[in-house]
Amino acid sequence: MSGETNRDLKLEIAHVLFIDIVGYSKLLHNEQSEVLRELNEIVRNTEQFRAADAVGALLRLPTGDGVALIFRNSPEAPVHCALEIAEALKSRSRFQLRMGIHSGPVNEVSDVNERANIAGAGINIAQRVMDCGDAGHILLSKHVAEDLEHHERWRPHLHELGEMMVKHGVGIRLVNLATDGLGNLEVPAKIQREREARTVLARRARAKLRNGIVFGSLVAIAIVGVALFLLRDRFRPHPVQAAMDATGVAVLPFENLSREAENAFFAEGIQDDLLTNLARIKALRVISRTSVMKYRDIGERNIRAIAETLGVANILEGSVRREKDRVVVNAQLIDARSDRHVWANRYDRNLSDALGLEGELAGEIADASRPRTRMPGRCVCARFRSWKAPIPCSRILTARKTCIRKR
Repeated sequence: MSGETNRDLKLEIAHVLFIDIVGYSKLLHNEQSEVLRELNEIVRNTEQFRAADAVGALLRLPTGDGVALIFRNSPEAPVHCALEIAEALKSRSRFQLRMGIHSGPVNEVSDVNERANIAGAGINIAQRVMDCGDAGHILLSKHVAEDLEHHERWRPHLHELGEMMVKHGVGIRLVNLATDGLGNLEVPAKIQREREARTVLARRARAKLRNGIVFGSLVAIAIVGVALFLLRDRFRPHPVQAAMDATGVAVLPFENLSREAENAFFAEGIQDDLLTNLARIKALRVISRTSVMKYRDIGERNIRAIAETLGVANILEGSVRREKDRVVVNAQLIDARSDRHVWANRYDRNLSDALGLEGELAGEIADASRPRTRMPGRCVCARFRSWKAPIPCSRILTARKTCIRKR
């Protein structure tokens, strides 16, 4: 039986005018009855209503606090009817209306009294369009407006409102119809609120991007400092355990000291950028992120045990703290063989000036670490340029000190 019913279902495109009485639920019972009677009288007296009804091209659906008119003749019919109703209301101050118009698929059904009725997406969307308006608004779906744009008489009176999210997450593009003192030119309150919400979201996205750039700059400063001290320590003469590579370095997850848990991603970003940039230095053997992430949630870290497990002599760890517009990054490079700090630094910066500072410090550090080529016997730095094998960090530091004394 249900299969036969589905085969008999016939869809058609109808042009729906949905009318709602503003503030209807706040009226007294007798006032509601009087307002509905007056609305029905206005609707029945419109030319479009009478013309469509005379040829059987109109269906009327009471909605409790208004009425839905389904025209089957022309997409302009509900628009003309809405303007006629708005014109009639200009001389009446008893109540106000809001109206929505959409053209879409509908189908005939029978109600509980076996009387002809109508349902479908065309009616549902017309109601959603109407729900977006305030008192006096005549809102159209973009589909209806595109049909009207082909006629020059309508084009000056169609005002784009953009897309609005309605019930069930459906997006509907809306157009406001206002002409000759009829309709409401103001942007509906719902649409205005949605625009403001989108603006706030866009502003937050830009702020996150700016903060990411600032922290990236601080990371670059830390990378240059770490690379400099690691390379300076390669030539230092001291016993090296076979299990710990003197050129190896492991960057442990940075600790987030900020009160807000959401700032944890900044600390992770610093670790990621350090790993990426240190990996570009061919003289260093950098442990992968996967291998070091298991030490993130350990309460007390045993640096020597971690270094022996990973097979490196150098451990880099640190912390990140952010309060309002200031960022503090602490970084320490530890020689796990002797459990001593080889290098440490603290960066306290404003978010607004970190970009410029990064370039300045990077240039100074790069210049300080560049070997000078001088006459034989005056500087020994150039002698190490052709070396290919890994060199302990301590020997680099010794050579650097020798260069400084001979200048």
